[in-house]
Amino acid sequence: MNETIKQLSSRKSIREFTSQSVKNEDLELIMKTAQRAPTSVNGQQISLVYTRNKETIKKIAKLAGGQKQIENADVFITIVVDFNRTSFAVSQTNEIQNIDKSAEGILVGAVDAGIMLSALQVAAESLGYGTTAIGGIRNNPEEMIELLNLPKKTYPIVGTTIGVSTKEAKESPLKPRIPFESFALEDIYDNEKVKEGVLKYEVQLKDFRVKNNMNYMQSYCEQMSNYYKKIYNRKVAKSYETQGFEFID
Repeated sequence: MNETIKQLSSRKSIREFTSQSVKNEDLELIMKTAQRAPTSVNGQQISLVYTRNKETIKKIAKLAGGQKQIENADVFITIVVDFNRTSFAVSQTNEIQNIDKSAEGILVGAVDAGIMLSALQVAAESLGYGTTAIGGIRNNPEEMIELLNLPKKTYPIVGTTIGVSTKEAKESPLKPRIPFESFALEDIYDNEKVKEGVLKYEVQLKDFRVKNNMNYMQSYCEQMSNYYKKIYNRKVAKSYETQGFEFID
């Protein structure tokens, strides 16, 4: 197994950090490496807003629902969908940008942000740091927009923590995934395999919880029900429109 596969295969979310700092040169290298990630039509419609300021990180933690894992991180990076940049580029040709007024624009921004998140985390983890993806910044998007001074046609879609992992967090067991045969489906989507995988995973995750004294964990079905029986971030559509994303298609 090569080092890249080994790293990706052992990836885990790190929620406990030491007081050690991320080296300045490492942080710059992480972001420069992530900048090489692909973007739709080379639009580069992603910007990063990073902070090490403890007060700002505390504010972000509060806006994201009071998450201690954010507050204790050394660095927080917000991944921003940035059609402001491309709008200016389009204006240089005396044309008007319309991609931000479409469902396709939403998908382009979300996909590129996801790719960027992965690139940031892989780069950080390759240097020995821990990370966790933070979607909770969408809990209070208006406040995040104000905090980061984001202009129209931009949106803070997801973030990531970076810090030095505690020994306990680094050595914590890997959470199992759904059965591989219900995840990788050859030729066509097999609905029965997917449903069977859910039931098998329900048992597997419960066993994992018992084995590792994690009785506080919900089962897979319980967790999905807790989140997906409702729309848990109701401010997203309104804040998107406020930021200039008015859909016409």
